[in-house]
Amino acid sequence: MSPEGRGIAGDSTFRILHVSTGNVCRSPITERLTRHALSHRLGGPVTGDLIVESAGTWGHEGAPMEANAAAVLADFGADASGFTGRELLDEHVIRADLVLTATRDHRAQVISMGHSAGLRTFTLKEFTRLVRAIDPATLPPLEDGMVERARALVRAAAALRGWLLAPSPDADEVYDPYGAPITFFRSIGDEINQALDPVVTALTGVKTSR
Repeated sequence: MSPEGRGIAGDSTFRILHVSTGNVCRSPITERLTRHALSHRLGGPVTGDLIVESAGTWGHEGAPMEANAAAVLADFGADASGFTGRELLDEHVIRADLVLTATRDHRAQVISMGHSAGLRTFTLKEFTRLVRAIDPATLPPLEDGMVERARALVRAAAALRGWLLAPSPDADEVYDPYGAPITFFRSIGDEINQALDPVVTALTGVKTSR
């Protein structure tokens, strides 16, 4: 297994896996905001070569998204429909080309599962910090396809990890809003959305319009 993910010869997809605890709050928000942002930048639905999904280390298998999480997605104009929670399984990690977790503990749990996951697993905020330091000109052009660009982005981020450390122990954490009021959910949604922005820009080569 290569650090980019499955490493299947000729495989033409890139799979992003978002991981939190229950897979009913943070990771569903992150999954659907990622899809929404990609669709917005690309001017249409995300095609089959880029797959975005989520799971939980203590996932509520088959459970619906928390109502407050769905409300946060509605605030951003993102689609919350049809979601069901999943427990994180080996097969999810094996198939993922990039794993983005809510916290350092989640990252450690994913890496502990093996499957050569270490070089392709980051907390969301950690990956954002690393992506900001990567010169887009060093990535393959979009003409070569988003899959090649995405795999190069993961390799570049992994190479920087030991050189660009978090400014504080909590800097890479997205805290759990489970059971909290909608105001806290919205603040977490804003954090996630801001963290995703440079990642989606790097993947698509398209900056957000503000």
